[in-house]
Amino acid sequence: MPTASITASDWTPLLKELNDLDLITDNAQVAKLSQDYNNFSPILQKQLGDKTGDLVIRPTSEAEVIRVAAACAKYQVPLTERGAGTGNYGQCVPLQGGVVLDLSKMAAVKWVKPGIARVEAGAKLAAIDRETRPSGWEIRMAPSTYRTATIGGFIGGGSCGMGSVNYGTLSDRGNVLAVRIVTLEAEPRVLELRGDDVAKVNHGYGTTGIMTELEIPLAPAYGWCDRIIHFDDFMAAARFGQALGDANGIVKKLISVFAWPIPSYFTALQPYLPEGKHAVLAMIAESSLESFESLVTEMGGTISYERAAADSNKGTPLLEYTWNHTTLHARTADPSLTYLQCIFPRDPSLTLVEQTYEQFGDEVMIHLEFFRQGGELIPGALQVVRYTTEERLKEIIQTLRDLGCFIPDPHQYTVEDGGSGQVDPAKVAFKAKVDPQGLLNPGKLRGWDER
Repeated sequence: MPTASITASDWTPLLKELNDLDLITDNAQVAKLSQDYNNFSPILQKQLGDKTGDLVIRPTSEAEVIRVAAACAKYQVPLTERGAGTGNYGQCVPLQGGVVLDLSKMAAVKWVKPGIARVEAGAKLAAIDRETRPSGWEIRMAPSTYRTATIGGFIGGGSCGMGSVNYGTLSDRGNVLAVRIVTLEAEPRVLELRGDDVAKVNHGYGTTGIMTELEIPLAPAYGWCDRIIHFDDFMAAARFGQALGDANGIVKKLISVFAWPIPSYFTALQPYLPEGKHAVLAMIAESSLESFESLVTEMGGTISYERAAADSNKGTPLLEYTWNHTTLHARTADPSLTYLQCIFPRDPSLTLVEQTYEQFGDEVMIHLEFFRQGGELIPGALQVVRYTTEERLKEIIQTLRDLGCFIPDPHQYTVEDGGSGQVDPAKVAFKAKVDPQGLLNPGKLRGWDER
């Protein structure tokens, strides 16, 4: 199995078979396209920072993907899929070298129907919306990397984002309708997974098939308005977020709550974020603004920033200060910071949120994102953590778990440990059928290695 230089003799047969494709062999470019934002974690950075593929291939069609898959199976070369590389857990970092398959050139929107779109895996999320919005539809949910992330990367390595306050997570039934994949075998097959079968590849880091096309549900498109609201008290801000999420008649797409000093890291927004105040960033449908403003007044908030729906394409959207963009802004100000992911149980009184806020103080700065899980609105958190040692980080994680929080650990690079923590036997069994040599993103599916 080749893991050294692209010029090694082992690579000659594969290169000869694929030399008419778009190949990148320059070491610096290959290294760049082998990484993502795992540097958010000091632990992952130590484990993954020097990992690189040997060759990048950028296919332009499913037929080219099939050729690459066949060659990798023939020569037993690892293959790792890549979208835009905006993940944070090392999803697209090749642990054993080999081919990095960059799908960004497969970016077509194949068709749009009322409520549904068919797209290639490399299509950017914002580009999909540009195609669907003229007919009154938009994608249901997207991460804060909306303008750069690909749909295949999001479904293969993400979970939720803006819009999840209405539609839940990608793992919820109906949020991914179909996925077309290429298997990694001597004679690759093309399979169409529909309905519940999409779980075999959803959030699988590309370990269970090479995505080429996806069918996704759409949501009615609204004119979205950005708003910043600030509060003197953090729990007042958090309770406003809960109340806004529970206000079914107010149409919204994003509710993000930040304890001070997190707002101090949002440099460009400083005119709208007074010193010491706790902030809420929200996206509200233009048609719901009157009701939204009444709720702000009732709960003691102050609106300090307004952007009209007509101006939504101007400047930086508030989305890019939320979800894991929050961590990016914080680390820009202080690179020693890291983060955690935490899901609180459903509790409209937010008792556990308040307890963790008081217990950890500025060591674990609370950042809440409201979304739906099992049909109920809950606060998830992407806390910004003042990192000292790996041991202390583990203590914080265990304390939060002991208190009743669920922690998908962002300092682990396997599918299981960065998610539910549990091996999914169905995923492992499916991998055996579509990747019998275990060449797809090896080392990322713990259940495969533990068979």
